[in-house]
Amino acid sequence: MEKHEEVLVAIRQIIRAIDLHSKQLSKHAGLTGPQLILMRSIETLGQVTIRELSKHTNMSQATATTILDRLERNGYVTRVRSQSDKRKVHAHLTESGKTILAKAPQPLQDNFVARFHKLDEWEQTLLLSSVQRLSTMMNAENMDVAPMLELGSISKGV
Repeated sequence: MEKHEEVLVAIRQIIRAIDLHSKQLSKHAGLTGPQLILMRSIETLGQVTIRELSKHTNMSQATATTILDRLERNGYVTRVRSQSDKRKVHAHLTESGKTILAKAPQPLQDNFVARFHKLDEWEQTLLLSSVQRLSTMMNAENMDVAPMLELGSISKGV
């Protein structure tokens, strides 16, 4: 097998691993990756505004709002207007949201991050450079994406 074929096979394996994890998440928790990321962020940050959520997850405010709309319709999240500043709206997990979050598998990137941090600094830099080059070669370097390993549209099924 030629080197370019080996690179393409490795990329396809990564895509397949992400796809399988996304299907597992949907099957076991009924959530999409972006929904899980937002819910975990709400859990971590506590009383949080949409602006803070979008910043924390690297999603646009419009995308975060769309996902929150769906989570609210499903009864997993509630939005409450701030008592001290009526312009601010805070997202909170409902009891149902906390329950489903407790059952949800950990995001795929958690394992990746743990393994990445075990690498020497030079190897982290080499990997970063190589993956950035791949992104450029695939004309994907300017795509606005969140740092999560999930497939599919952020807005599809949100």
